Amino acid sequence: MSIYQHFRPEEKDFIDQAMNWIDQVKHSYAPKLSDFLDPRQQEILTSLIGNDPEAKLQFNGGSDFVERKRVLIYPDYYSPEPSDFNISLYDISYPKKFVTLEHRQILGTLMSLGVKREKFGDIIVTEEHIQFIAAEEMDSYLTGNLEKIGNASVSIKRLPIENIVQVKEKWEEQVTTVSSLRLDSVLSAVLNLSRQKTQSLITSGKVKVNFKQTENVSEECREGDTLSIRGFGRCKITSIDGKTKKDKWRISLGRQK
Repeated sequence: MSIYQHFRPEEKDFIDQAMNWIDQVKHSYAPKLSDFLDPRQQEILTSLIGNDPEAKLQFNGGSDFVERKRVLIYPDYYSPEPSDFNISLYDISYPKKFVTLEHRQILGTLMSLGVKREKFGDIIVTEEHIQFIAAEEMDSYLTGNLEKIGNASVSIKRLPIENIVQVKEKWEEQVTTVSSLRLDSVLSAVLNLSRQKTQSLITSGKVKVNFKQTENVSEECREGDTLSIRGFGRCKITSIDGKTKKDKWRISLGRQK
């Protein structure tokens, strides 16, 4: 039985990478620190390690509420410390009275500096603060190069990780029925939009499945999938509860408010 059959085909490359990390820890008997992983990658890695007695793991992204986290895979003798994760917290100063900055602008600017997405954790935007988390090894590069976001002049200051702004996301439970588990069908039910409109959202690149963009309207949704729709928020399929008497699928999900 192949391990890949439990996951999506497009996840194969990450599975191979994760298995290499685990093997590396077992053979070298030394810890291995990853870049920042999205929640789906964290689930895959946790599943691959399972109850392996020779390799353990711990995640850290700066706080419990954040999504993107680095993982430390380590042998059984090792006791991880917070400093092992090499995480830095930055606060962005900008002219708040005259400028409004959005999450996508900040991410776009960070990416435009030529740094891979995997080197950044969560970006936290509130009315009072904008903070972001990054790999510690990026410190000198970021402080020396991040000077503007859009047309706004900015400066960044590194803060102790304990100063991270705490944000609590609100989710509401929802149960719905769908004619099929196709992505366009599920989104149509969740968003209360026509299939034509949800297909347009997908083909225009506004939908992500498990944090990866897709333009495949017929992609089959699975239990545990996270669906992100630009402009509509996010939902997660918590369970697929079988079919109704009218041959529709009943699904339970959490919807981000």
